[in-house]
Amino acid sequence: MEEFFVKTRRKFEVIDITPKVREIVERNAPPEGLCCVFVPHATAAVAINENADPNIGEDLQEALAKLIPEGIWRHDRIDDNAAAHIKAAIVGPSETVPVKNGKLLLGTWQSLMLVEFDGPRERKVLVQIR
Repeated sequence: MEEFFVKTRRKFEVIDITPKVREIVERNAPPEGLCCVFVPHATAAVAINENADPNIGEDLQEALAKLIPEGIWRHDRIDDNAAAHIKAAIVGPSETVPVKNGKLLLGTWQSLMLVEFDGPRERKVLVQIR
């Protein structure tokens, strides 16, 4: 397993982490297997989404904001970030991608994205290949 860190700059942000994950896979992968990308955080997530249009990340954040509004949840009385926790639980902390010939089998328009719901922060990303 390897880890790396991503510094987010905004409260809500979608960051393409595919190049770093590819580098780790190419260095460590067996000819075939699975690559699991996981964030050990309760207010961030990992998603696979389109990489050609950066607006898709903004659209994702806006859609989730409409579904899960800020400031109306019981947890907000503790640290005012309940919506971030709910969004992260829905999107999920990990994605698994097949590996073949030492390469990630992502589709042409797919990338692995770190999704920040409560930044800016430094986020740890774990990559395990089997």
